[in-house]
Amino acid sequence: MNRSIASGVFSVVSAKVIVLVVTAVSTPLLYRFLGASAFGDYAFLLSVFAIYMIFVSSGITDGVRKFLAEDRNAANWSEHVVGFYFRLAIVLAAVGSLLLVAAAQFGIVALAFGDELTIYFYALAVLVLTAQFRDYARKTLMGFGLERYSEPLKVLDKLGFVVVAIPLVYVGYGVMGALAGHLFASALVAAVGLVLVHRRISLSCLFSRPTKRFPRAEMLTFNSMSIVLVFLLMSLYHIDIVMLQRFAESSDVGNYRAALTLAEFLWFVPLALQTVYVHSTSELWSNNRHRKITELASRTTRYTFLLTAVMAVGLAALADIAVPLYFGSEAEPAVTPLLLLLPGALGFALARPILAVSQGNGTLRYPVAATGTAAVINVSLNAALIPRYGMHGAAIATSVGYGTMFAFHCWSARLVGFNPLADARLGQVTVTTVLAAIPIVALSMAIPNQLLALAVVPPVGFVIFLVFALLTGALDPAEPFEILAAFPDPIGSRADSVHSRLEGRLSGDTTRNWLQNLLFVAGLSLLVSGLALGILDASI
Repeated sequence: MNRSIASGVFSVVSAKVIVLVVTAVSTPLLYRFLGASAFGDYAFLLSVFAIYMIFVSSGITDGVRKFLAEDRNAANWSEHVVGFYFRLAIVLAAVGSLLLVAAAQFGIVALAFGDELTIYFYALAVLVLTAQFRDYARKTLMGFGLERYSEPLKVLDKLGFVVVAIPLVYVGYGVMGALAGHLFASALVAAVGLVLVHRRISLSCLFSRPTKRFPRAEMLTFNSMSIVLVFLLMSLYHIDIVMLQRFAESSDVGNYRAALTLAEFLWFVPLALQTVYVHSTSELWSNNRHRKITELASRTTRYTFLLTAVMAVGLAALADIAVPLYFGSEAEPAVTPLLLLLPGALGFALARPILAVSQGNGTLRYPVAATGTAAVINVSLNAALIPRYGMHGAAIATSVGYGTMFAFHCWSARLVGFNPLADARLGQVTVTTVLAAIPIVALSMAIPNQLLALAVVPPVGFVIFLVFALLTGALDPAEPFEILAAFPDPIGSRADSVHSRLEGRLSGDTTRNWLQNLLFVAGLSLLVSGLALGILDASI
C-alpha cells in the first residue's frame, strides 16, 4: 500500500472511528426512546429510502469520483466532469422527490405499506434533495483525493443528526423527529460540501458545455452499470428488513435491526478501504499496474480477514452480555440473530475491498454478475425462511447471502484481471481464528462480572489472537509496522524506523527459530488455558 492510498485510508478510517463511536452511543438511545416497534418502523423507512436513492444518486456518486480520479489529458477535464454530474444530480433529485410526493399523495404508499407510514414519505421526499447534494459533494471531494475534507463531512453529518434527532425523539416526536435529524444533517453537509467543491472547481461549470469528444456515452454506461451494481448490493443490506416488515411484528423488525447494527460494526475498516480503493485503484488500472493491484488486493484481503475475524470472535463471545447491556433488556431476542449473522458479515467484509478494486477497473459486468448471484440467493432464502422462522430465518438467509459474496467476487476478480488470494493466506488465518476462539470464549465464560468481562476480554482477546496469528504465519512479525509506515507522519516515520530495526533483527535463521519457538510455547499455553477454563466453567 503506497503512502497516498494509505493516507486516504487513514483519513477515512479516522472519520469512521468517530462515526462508529457516535453511532455506538446514539443507536441504543434511539432504540430506547422509540421502543422496539417504532424503531422497527424507522429502520424499515430507512431501508426503503436507501433502496430508492440507488436510482437517484448511486450512478452519480460512483461516476464523479471515478472519472475525476482518472485526470485524463483533456482540456478542462475536471470542470466538465463536475459540471456533467452536477446537472445530472439536479435533474434526478427533482424527479426523485416529486415521485415520492406523488406516491404519497395518490395513495400508492398507503396501499403498499399502510396509512400510518404515509406521512413519513413526505419527509423522505425532502430528504431526497438534501441527501443527493450531500453525497454528490462528498464524492466529488473524494474524486479529487481530498479525503481530509470529505471524511470530516461524514462526521458532521452524524453529529448533526444526533444533535437534532435525539432531543426530538426524547420529547415525543418519534420517527418524524429522527427523520428531521437526517434532514438537518444532510442539508448542513450539502451546503458545506458544495462550498468546498466550489473552492476547488467553480460551480459555474454547471453551465459549461464540454466538447463532442467528452465521453458522455462511457459515463452514462458506467452510471447504468453502477446503479445495477449498487441496487444488487443494497438489496443484500435491506431486503431482509423490508420482507420481515411484511411477515413479522414491528418489534421483531426492531430487534433484528439491532442485531444487524452490531454485526455491521465489523465493516468499518473494510468500508473505509472500499471507499478509498474505487478512485485510488482507478489510477493504477489506467497505468496497467496489474502486479501492484494484485499485491494490494491480496494483502488487503488477509489484513481484513485478520481484523474482522478477531472482532467477530470477540463479539460472539460477549453477545449475551453486550446486546442487553447495549440496547436494553427488551433487545435480548436479538442475541441469536446476531450470532447467526456474524459468519456472513465476515464474508461480506472480505468481499468489500475486492469489489472496490474491480470497480476501479471500470469493467462492471463481472462484479454485477457476482453480486447479482449473491443477491438472488439472499432474496430466495429470505422468501423461503422468513414466513416460517421470522427474524431467525432472515438472519440465516442474510448470513448465507453475505458469505457467498466473498466467493463470487474472488471469481469476478480473476476475470477482471487480478488475484485477491495471492497472499491472502486463508488457511493460516482460518486456523488462527479457530485456535484463538477457544481461549477467548472460555475467558468470557469464566468471568462472572459482566462489566469486568467487557473490560478484560477485548484487549486480552486481541493479544491472544495476535500471538496465534504470528504462530501460524498468518502475520509476519514486521508487517504491522510496515502497514503503519505507509501512513502520514509522525506515525509513518516512527513505524518505519521500528520496521527497519525489526527486519534487521529477524534476518538471521537463529533469531527466527527462537521467535517461532517462543510463539509456539505461548500459543500452546493459551490453548491449554482456554480448554481448562472451559472445562472449569462447565463443571461449575
